[in-house]
Amino acid sequence: MAIVTGSGSDLSGKVALVTGASRGIGAHTARILGSRGARVVVNYRDKAKRADKVVDEITASGTEAIAVRADLTDPVAVQAMFSRVRHVFGRVDLLVLNASGGMERGVDPGYALRLNRDAQLQVLECARPLMPAESRVVFVTSHQAHFHGSKPGIDRYEPVAHSKRSGEDALRERIPELSGHGISLVVVSGDMIEGTITVTLLDRANPGTVEARRRQAGELPTIAEFATGIAVAATAWVDTGHTVYVGGTDYLTAGG
Repeated sequence: MAIVTGSGSDLSGKVALVTGASRGIGAHTARILGSRGARVVVNYRDKAKRADKVVDEITASGTEAIAVRADLTDPVAVQAMFSRVRHVFGRVDLLVLNASGGMERGVDPGYALRLNRDAQLQVLECARPLMPAESRVVFVTSHQAHFHGSKPGIDRYEPVAHSKRSGEDALRERIPELSGHGISLVVVSGDMIEGTITVTLLDRANPGTVEARRRQAGELPTIAEFATGIAVAATAWVDTGHTVYVGGTDYLTAGG
């Protein structure tokens, strides 16, 4: 396990696809990868204007970027997204599986698993033929999900934690297959991240949850700090299956 800092290495000539990249962690990650020279695919579900703004910010830095709409729980939309990526860039060197959910109002009980597990596998399945040797998959998760079942959780977050842990486990089961194609998998796990939609919804459902965690941890990572950790993990010299941790050092101790 490791906690990483820094800006990471040059990505000139590489193609990065970031899911859920119209705002928050995904948008920050896309911008950082673009600033490092990557050509970036900004995936979004329904925030077209925000996605276009991220694209404009990346292209203003001198590299290429496109926004591609796709609801990741819709297999047809996911296949169409990768058809466009193949046409425009022809490859994917870095796949950042950032999109997640399950706490939104009105979603059915099975939605969290469909998005956080099934859709992650579907995206990987479509991306893999475009990924050359030495490509990398980065799965973005939370400490609450990564340590699900071994550390105390939050009831309101339980469906998301369970589904994201299931998604991580399912991706890890693909490591032998991915390794056969020269593709590595790295997991990036973060503490509660200040300012994210999930944390806002969690605190709205259980007022005081975030402040209690802040007192326990001392401080919580910002969106920018977590996105930097994701970007560094994109090229870090670590073995496949490695987990990078951002914040929440108390989770990493035996008694934490």
